[in-house]
Amino acid sequence: MFRFILLVLLGTIVTVNCERHSLTYIYTALSKPVGLPGIHEFTAMGLLDNKMIDYFDNDNQKKVPKQDWMKEKLPADYWEKGTHSRCSKQQWFKVNIDILIKRMNQSDDDIHVLQWLHGCVGETQSDGSLKFVHGMDMYNYDGNDFLSFDDDNQVWVAPVQAAEPTKRKWDDVQVLKEYTKGYLEKECMDWLSKFVTYGQKQLESSSPPTVFVYATPARVESNVVLRCMATGFYPKDIILHIKRNGRILEKADGVETTGIRPNEDDTYQRRDFVEILKSDKSDYTCQVIHKESRLNIEKHWDHKVEEEGGSNGMTIGIIIGILAVVVVVVVVVGVLVWRHKKQQQAAAPLYPAAAAAPLIPAAAADHLNPAAAAAPLIPAAAADHLYPAAVAAPLIAGAGSKESLGTKSDSGVSSDGSDHNVPTEKSSLQASGSDDQSLNSV
Repeated sequence: MFRFILLVLLGTIVTVNCERHSLTYIYTALSKPVGLPGIHEFTAMGLLDNKMIDYFDNDNQKKVPKQDWMKEKLPADYWEKGTHSRCSKQQWFKVNIDILIKRMNQSDDDIHVLQWLHGCVGETQSDGSLKFVHGMDMYNYDGNDFLSFDDDNQVWVAPVQAAEPTKRKWDDVQVLKEYTKGYLEKECMDWLSKFVTYGQKQLESSSPPTVFVYATPARVESNVVLRCMATGFYPKDIILHIKRNGRILEKADGVETTGIRPNEDDTYQRRDFVEILKSDKSDYTCQVIHKESRLNIEKHWDHKVEEEGGSNGMTIGIIIGILAVVVVVVVVVGVLVWRHKKQQQAAAPLYPAAAAAPLIPAAAADHLNPAAAAAPLIPAAAADHLYPAAVAAPLIAGAGSKESLGTKSDSGVSSDGSDHNVPTEKSSLQASGSDDQSLNSV
């Protein structure tokens, strides 16, 4: 799970380019609040080509646009229905985390994490249309892959013993498997195509980096740390070199890097640094090449050392501070995973009979009765109308998503903007009086 979170936070899910696009929805739920700023008990977000396009958390209780074009192009009822859908899924996650805790004979005193990721990836064709490449529907629980959908064979894959009852339950519902496959290959792709069209201008735009070269005191008094920083660039592919008298310094010379990290405004930053002698009078430069924005710049270090509290140091500190929430999330997740591993080592049998009831799909949350906490878990996707998205495995960052897609309209695209919904064991979908497909619990 730690690896998964890093992939999501650092934006390494799918590379944005002119040939492939992705739509992904990620849900993360904690069994109880952790009491840390910026860490919510439940969050859900949609990403188009790794850029956040919408967001929801349990404190704000509202699905909101994160891109101007989403706000401009989608009507008010899209956001209203989307808010309702995510509120339903929030309840679904709460119920299913409780079920999993009991199933695995775990303590209510510890924090547990349930995640769900779903989406799709499409490839641009010569006529400008998008062709389905692959879809994904995955669950993760406490840092372990829990359940995933094999789109080609239309079966659920359970990598752990505790997920096998849910796999059997969901595999027995043919209409659910057909719905999941249809959502990934058709409905998700319809929304992906629509969103790519809406946001095309922004997806094709590039932002050049702002470059800083500066030095700060090292732990060794006779040394300084020379730093080269590029920030505010998009897309994220970039080349950065620290040079000494024209020679590119390598890892063997002591160069270290933070790698590419996300900023809050959907741009990226990268910092490389090397420790050198304060007395070294060589010509040090920082070269940054960002091909998408056609920037190739080389800045010289002025041999000044920024003391703590200096104006430049303060500016850099503010920029770096943007990553604070990311660091907190990673640390929290790391602690949760570590704690879970320790628990497993001392825990009773992994799958106690007391909690043998199959999980309920997350998609079924909209029609989930909170009182039925002991009922079989329903897939998260079914939260709106029941679908096996309830038993999670750490969401895996990937492309497409079955979200924001309520029931299908005449055009084949959901018109309500809610997360994708799932059918029940009944052979046909039932109408609920709204655009959403009404489903019963599994």
